[in-house]
Amino acid sequence: MRDTSKQSVLFPSLLFKPLEIHFDSPDTTSDGGAVLVKAVDDKLGLTESMISHLVDDRQVGKVVHSFTDMFRQRVYGLACGYADVNDVASIGRDPLHKSLLGRNAVTDADLASQPTLSRFENVLGPKDLYRMSQALCETVLVSCLRSSLHCFHELPGRNESH
Repeated sequence: MRDTSKQSVLFPSLLFKPLEIHFDSPDTTSDGGAVLVKAVDDKLGLTESMISHLVDDRQVGKVVHSFTDMFRQRVYGLACGYADVNDVASIGRDPLHKSLLGRNAVTDADLASQPTLSRFENVLGPKDLYRMSQALCETVLVSCLRSSLHCFHELPGRNESH
């Protein structure tokens, strides 16, 4: 009997398709925590906000990997401890990392290669980095304000009528 559980029970809105976990599968990963990183990213809209400030002026016909996919691949890789872009060779085929970007874990193409990600990182200039840092700060501040307002409304006596 196969030991299987469906990820969608725990995280129903995280991935487009249910993620089945098999403990006897040849396509395995050790980066299961990345599912939670993606959940936080989706809730905060952090990578979406940061990437929206970049202009992709590459020739459309030659684009294989979108800026969004490459940025998220890099962020999720960093969150999993892959500090060096040379590490992408090992995660480019990883079924979970492919799923995080909405790809089929087994049949879809691999993620961006090390040279592709290096070019992506090097094309960003000071203005891009400044705009992305602004988006990061804004996203964090909005999240903190929401959290603070929620805590304020939960204070004892706050909802009592006089």
